[in-house]
Amino acid sequence: LSTDKTVKVLNILEKNIQDGAKLSTLLNHNNDTEDEERLWRDLIMERVTKSADACLTAINIMTSPNMPKAVYIEDVIERVIQYTKFHLQNTLYPQYDPVYRVDPHGGGVLSSKAKRAKCSTHKQRVIVMLYNKVCDIVSSLSELLEIQLLTDTTILQVSSMGITPFFVENVSELQLCAIKLVTAVSNF
Repeated sequence: LSTDKTVKVLNILEKNIQDGAKLSTLLNHNNDTEDEERLWRDLIMERVTKSADACLTAINIMTSPNMPKAVYIEDVIERVIQYTKFHLQNTLYPQYDPVYRVDPHGGGVLSSKAKRAKCSTHKQRVIVMLYNKVCDIVSSLSELLEIQLLTDTTILQVSSMGITPFFVENVSELQLCAIKLVTAVSNF
């Protein structure tokens, strides 16, 4: 592909990333029936998964060998980081570590040990798939840091994204990817 076509593809991918960048997967509509809530959740998860695929595609293009400088579009990189941070904080951490869950009923405050004791370890297949894709994105971002010089603001976003997983339980694969990311940031 020519550089112009590659840049156009990346701009289209950015729009797809933006589509699922701020969608919350933790729905709780009290007036919806169980079927309606499941349909909404399926629709949202489909868009979130599509955005994760767009993130991976964009990062894979940028980390491919011998890419021209025009391919490293700052807006696309920032959108990938924004998507990843949002879904780590709002989708994955609450699913894997109950300390990060917000009680929708506003119940009493439980200690972190009490929350973890009440936690179920069963995860939906789509959440596990999203978790694996986010791990790939974090790992690929570390490769991108070794290739392309990024702005200070972007480096701050990436470093906070790389440090946070060490305070979350049950995300060991993500922690391994975060080690790689933090190492790449420190070599920056």
